[in-house]
Amino acid sequence: MIARIWSGESPLWLLLLPLSWLYGLVSGLIRLSYKVGLKRAWRAPVPVVVVGNLTAGGNGKTPVVIWLVEQLTQRGIRVGVVSRGYGGKAERYPLLLTGQTTTAQAGDEPVLIFQRTGAPVAVSPVRSEAVQALLSQTDVQMVITDDGLQHYALARDKEIVVIDGVRRFGNGWWLPAGPMRERASRLKSVDAVIVNGGTAQAGEIPMQLRPGLAVNLVTGERRDVAELPNLVAMAGIGHPPRFFSTLEACGARLLNTVPLADHQALSQAQVAGFTAPGQTLIMTEKDAVKCRAFARDNWWYLPVDAELQGEQPERLLQALIALAEEGSPAH
Repeated sequence: MIARIWSGESPLWLLLLPLSWLYGLVSGLIRLSYKVGLKRAWRAPVPVVVVGNLTAGGNGKTPVVIWLVEQLTQRGIRVGVVSRGYGGKAERYPLLLTGQTTTAQAGDEPVLIFQRTGAPVAVSPVRSEAVQALLSQTDVQMVITDDGLQHYALARDKEIVVIDGVRRFGNGWWLPAGPMRERASRLKSVDAVIVNGGTAQAGEIPMQLRPGLAVNLVTGERRDVAELPNLVAMAGIGHPPRFFSTLEACGARLLNTVPLADHQALSQAQVAGFTAPGQTLIMTEKDAVKCRAFARDNWWYLPVDAELQGEQPERLLQALIALAEEGSPAH
């Protein structure tokens, strides 16, 4: 229902317009308060790069963060990541992730980023505290924030926005009548726009999410997803249909699909109940980090990697490398 409202297919979005106007007014005033100096943003002594969204829902932001960390690390830049840690609740913040940190403590996306990249990751509702924790315990040259485009309390040196190239901006209205956190005009002030799927427009960087081999959560065995029998797919991400479509494009024959809420907590009994005897469960890597501790041998996940096309990605990386080597322009 919410997808139909945000796309404009359902007229119910008209009923939500007063709330959207209020949302837009409040968010605009917050941004203005930092712009005119009524509120002061905290600036880190190293460059901060924000990777965020203009819309609610999954756009492929976390794969972009992973891609940036891997590419910059390969080029000799020491990178750390900070996150709000949605879906997690630690005993105290800021929390610097270790190999023993659970998704219940830090949230699924920070754990996924940490496991995939090995880069230092810190979470806190106050992102400046997460940055300070990284700087106090590591020697990172650059900090990448996973989300936080609208978190103006943290000053940033570069802003990268990720867009779902198929859904783009829906009906264009602020939450809750539409999917927008900020209006599309905000793109004029960011440093790069990455478009996940669909057709990139002039100046935008095209990106595709390329699936790898399915991985068994218990044994680590890798196999073509099309070879897995009697598949049931589950996805607790911002836009589950994208994952199901990816599986089908890989040749998977799905008996059933189970869409879940983004960042939803999972239990063994709940997940085991998605399949009947003789069936195989396939999930996203983001779900797998929540299920690994109680996984069963018929559970698999499908990793995906961001693939950015054209000359623009290399120019973006070179700009970030120069920024990391020079330090934050404000210092």
